[in-house]
Amino acid sequence: MTEEERAERREVLTHAYNVLKENGYKPINQITGYLVTGDPTYISTKESARSMIRKFDPDELIEEILTEYFKLE
Repeated sequence: MTEEERAERREVLTHAYNVLKENGYKPINQITGYLVTGDPTYISTKESARSMIRKFDPDELIEEILTEYFKLE
């Protein structure tokens, strides 16, 4: 995976987090629900957050989160 692809995934996750937070949701819970179930209704449609996050398979987003968490690669 290129750095550009990783940056895009981080951008989309951050955008979804911010939109959820601004709309009164618990973003960690909502994003976790999406990643575990693959159900896009966990992500708000506001500001295209849902359509943006659906560009990626949930497994790819989990990989990005874990890579960043463990500072791998």
